[in-house]
Amino acid sequence: MTGTAAVIGVDVGTSVTKAVALDADGAPLATAARPSRLDRLPGGRVEQDPDDVVRSVAEVVRETAAALSAPPAAIALTGQGDGLWLRDAEGRPARPAISWMDGRASATVSRWLADGTVRAVYGHTGSGMFPGCHAPLLAWLAEHEPETLARATTAGYCVDTVAQYLTGRVSVDASDATLPFLDPRTRRYSPEALAACGVADHAGLLPPPAEPGTVLALGAEGAALLGLPTGTPLTSGPYDLPACAIGAGVRDVGDGVLIVGTTLASQVLTDTVHLETDAEPAGMWLCMPQRDRWLRAMPAMVGTAALEWALGVTGATTADLDALLAESPAGARGVRALPFLSDAGERAPFVDPSARGRIDGLTLEHTRTDVVRAVCESIGYAARHCLETAGLTGTLAACGGGVRSTTWAQLFADILGRPVRIPRTAEAGALGAAMVSRRALGLPPVPAHAPDRFRVVEPRDATRDVYEAGYEAYRAALGAAREEWNA
Repeated sequence: MTGTAAVIGVDVGTSVTKAVALDADGAPLATAARPSRLDRLPGGRVEQDPDDVVRSVAEVVRETAAALSAPPAAIALTGQGDGLWLRDAEGRPARPAISWMDGRASATVSRWLADGTVRAVYGHTGSGMFPGCHAPLLAWLAEHEPETLARATTAGYCVDTVAQYLTGRVSVDASDATLPFLDPRTRRYSPEALAACGVADHAGLLPPPAEPGTVLALGAEGAALLGLPTGTPLTSGPYDLPACAIGAGVRDVGDGVLIVGTTLASQVLTDTVHLETDAEPAGMWLCMPQRDRWLRAMPAMVGTAALEWALGVTGATTADLDALLAESPAGARGVRALPFLSDAGERAPFVDPSARGRIDGLTLEHTRTDVVRAVCESIGYAARHCLETAGLTGTLAACGGGVRSTTWAQLFADILGRPVRIPRTAEAGALGAAMVSRRALGLPPVPAHAPDRFRVVEPRDATRDVYEAGYEAYRAALGAAREEWNA
């Protein structure tokens, strides 16, 4: 048993929920993880059962709390963003949650791209749109499930859904509320954006963003579920992208973070929001806990899922990754890939629901090692494209399951051509949520920026020319493919 003043950070991921009890120095005292079910249905539909997600939260909190000698000072929630988690007046699901990975509204987004709706919304909010976000999903439900919208009272997200289960209160963090209706400068929903999408009649479903520093408390049911005292403080958000940025030590304007997870999320900290009407409508401006800071975020769909596909079709697993990458040289012996394997297409740094993957240059002399390396390199090129678009000028941190592979982490540094700082604490999102929670509760801050909390991966000169040429070829192939997709 370990002493506390600990905060338990909980990261409710797309397929795994993780918790870590962190002491006042940010050191992990106990960790736990549980899978949650992801239901893939015909027509590109991806859904989750909110009750199953809450079960996973209860199990990881109970396990980590059991390792402490006293109840935790607080529970700090973060987790997946976007999607559509509808609840009724009792806080119960109005239907299964629609995941951010869902593709049922792809035709809607394609139509909005063609008729200028996406660009119009971008001019009001600086957010692009993709099939798995609120606007097209609300429009789809209005057409196909109007009775569901009539029954619902809240159109929220994963994190605030869990928080409502546990506290009985609706509290949506401004970061979660961003896409696509929030004007990040005012932290209010844009009536023009709602009207452009034809969903203004459902604006009442969107809860106003909570004030920074909002602290909730476990209700009787939530406390019983987690096995903790009633009234235990709970904070809800920011969601996983900004939480990871905070936990990874992003603190100066121009600094960035790359999250190599199910989403390949590239983010850069800024003190100014530019709603550029002539820019490609993609990405988003995420509100930070400080009112004068935002993250320019480019959360691509081409994360570890593309790698897992490549490993699966070649008969390998993630345990084989380092060895496979070591057997194929930089450039993958001429094999090149586009990693757009999501049913919903791509959402950053461009939006195209029809984006699809490809592997080019194969001959009988190539092996599975070249295929795996080509996919890994293409994800690295996508990361560079996103970070350039987001405006990275400072230091770069990286976190997520992908950079636990030392060889793939080196590949990212080489392709990006810059040092990459990787936090030694694996759960950057849970740490970031705990840091925000401690600030809201007035507890001493975690010294998260100490140099010994990171390992640094330096780019290698030997691969520079190969990857500069490879990136140029990637951009050219992407440009040609976009013309084919749109044809």
